[in-house]
Order: sequence, then C-alpha cells, then structure tokens
Amino acid sequence: MSSLYIVMPAYNEAMGIETTLEQWYPIVERVGPDSRLVVIDDGSKDGTFDILRRFAVDHPQLIAITKPNGGHGATVRFGYAFALERNADFIFQTDSDGQTEPGEFWHFWDLRERYDMVIGKRHDREDGLSRVIVTRVLRGVVHACFRTNIPDANAPFRLMSHESLAECLELVPEDHSLTNVVLAVIYFKKHKRIRFVPITFRDRRGGSNSIDLGDITRIGANALRDFVQLNRQIDRTL
Repeated sequence: MSSLYIVMPAYNEAMGIETTLEQWYPIVERVGPDSRLVVIDDGSKDGTFDILRRFAVDHPQLIAITKPNGGHGATVRFGYAFALERNADFIFQTDSDGQTEPGEFWHFWDLRERYDMVIGKRHDREDGLSRVIVTRVLRGVVHACFRTNIPDANAPFRLMSHESLAECLELVPEDHSLTNVVLAVIYFKKHKRIRFVPITFRDRRGGSNSIDLGDITRIGANALRDFVQLNRQIDRTL
C-alpha cells in the first residue's frame, strides 16, 4: 500500500484552518494508516499552531509542526524534505487557505503511477484579477529565463513521486521564495513525466495572504536575478 504525505504550509490561518483540516484529513485516512497530513506553521501570530495541536489530539495522522517565519517557499521546501525523510511514497502539496478543492485530489491520485508529477492548472479562479495577472506574468518570466513553457508553475496543487522529488529537490535552495516554480522547471528540464490537470481555485476562506502585491513585486524582481543563476546550475546537472 502506497503512503501519502500531504504537505500544507500555514501562516495566520486561524480563521479557517480547522475547516481545511476537516476537509483534507479524510484523504490520508482513506489512503492508508502510513499516510500523513503534515501542516507546517510558519511562525503564525494568531494561534494557528494552537488549533493544529488541538486537532492532532484526536487525529493521529496529522503532524503539526511549527518553525520561525521563513516564507511560503522555504516552508514548502521544509515540508518536502520532511516527507522524504519519512520515506513517503508520494508527496502532495496544497495550501491551507481553503482555495483548493479536496475532491479534485482523487483524479491526481489515480494518475500517480503514470507520471512523476501531476500538477494543477488553475482555470476556474475566484481569487481576483491581480492574482491572475501575477500568474500570467510569472509564466512569461519563467519562459524567458528557463526557456520552458509551463502553464501554471506555481500552482499549489501537485502530486510527486518520492524518487523524482528526491532527485529534483536537492537543486532548490532551502530559502528560495518560489520553491514550487523552480521545482516545476527542474522537472521539465530533466524531462520527467508531467501531467497538467485543470483545477478550480476558490477565494480565500479566511486569514490573510502571506504576501501582498508589494511583496510579489519585490519577489519578482529578485526572481529574475535568481532564475538566471539557477538556470545555469540546473543546466550543469543535465
């Protein structure tokens, strides 16, 4: 029986995190007893981790972790490394803000043996025009820097095999702000088996975005520099 680790970063999600846990926890129960929902609190200031600890008391397949704030990218990478250390057969990542639909996971799971990565492509979006624009701009930047055409490189809805993630994650810096983007690029450049599946993307259930548009602008400017350097490093491994 395959084991699944769902990696879910959380930052100041006290308003909606319990509902998110109630929706996603049954998935690891259904997959099997060796599967886990791993929620990493990224230094929240609103009691998010207290809610996680209370939920874990009656839900043994939840692993609640807290760490100093490091940003979404670093937290996701931390969770990936944790899942690999625990020898998870498959690693799935989504966010804790209630924007993704748990029921859509099962189609991804059905494809797990056929692809190294199954990744969502957000098509029915309710998170605002500004976020849609950011995704489109990012796609152009990724194409310009890496010469890869990836429909939605930063989608927080992806399933990866242990073997492929272990190979690709080592090329992602521990503190990188756009871990999922770089990881998708590495999979493409290494010619891994990738499948894009359309997913819905709802408005936030509660809490606040861990980054605002000012942060996005700053991250984007830094990404241009980082992407050029990372592209050279990745190409040397091919």
